[in-house]
Amino acid sequence: MADGKGETIPTNLRLLIVIEETARAGVPVTPTTVNAKLGLPKPTIHRLFSTLEEEGFLQRDLDGRTYSPGPRLRRMAGSVLSSLRIRTARQALLKKLSREIGETCNIALPDRDAMIYLERVETEWPLRIQLPAGTRVPFYCTASGKMYLSSLTQNHLQRYLDATELTRRTENTICDPHELLKEIKQIRTQHYSLDREEFMENMIALAVPIYDHNERLMATLSFHAPTPRFDTQKAIRFLAPLQRTATELSTLVSDQTIADYN
Repeated sequence: MADGKGETIPTNLRLLIVIEETARAGVPVTPTTVNAKLGLPKPTIHRLFSTLEEEGFLQRDLDGRTYSPGPRLRRMAGSVLSSLRIRTARQALLKKLSREIGETCNIALPDRDAMIYLERVETEWPLRIQLPAGTRVPFYCTASGKMYLSSLTQNHLQRYLDATELTRRTENTICDPHELLKEIKQIRTQHYSLDREEFMENMIALAVPIYDHNERLMATLSFHAPTPRFDTQKAIRFLAPLQRTATELSTLVSDQTIADYN
């Protein structure tokens, strides 16, 4: 649309299309980069961004130039993933995985500064970790959070590290940014992430990505287990069923998205 076709976009669709292009990019954007696709007049694209920021659909990043999805847009995405048809099938997949592993399984979504648990299926063991749906957990010391950090570009990862205080949660928390960068690099190579009692004492976790139809991380799938029952070596033995279920969840959301568009 950069050849001047922006003027053919109906006025009542322009805000939605800006949101769509921002989501499609998968990284923080500027009005200029989005407008390279849309071809709207410069004052118009800046006015649209200003409106979306004021209404909470977009938010300005730390650099003051780029924009990311705001709280209202993130809540909207979570609501789509929580639609009844998807939730019923998603629950069935999580329950099957939880029975196979014998531990609590979770789906988590990245928010601006934390992972949020969207869905959870509890183990039947009386000894279990209480982290209900809606719980927010840090990026830097959880399996799901580190999995998300590994999906960021190096520039955005460095911005996060520069702006975040790596508070010690346990003796195993990685508080050195250079050590955390090494850990993230390893996660990118192996395509899974471990929490080695970094967030809570006596709890380990294993996480894998759930991808959208553009092969970008949209959520994570993980399981938690207390160390009296699991260590990290035992956890990795369940990597294959975790990855299989993540693929099934990706397909579930992608198929629903296609059905909604049609």
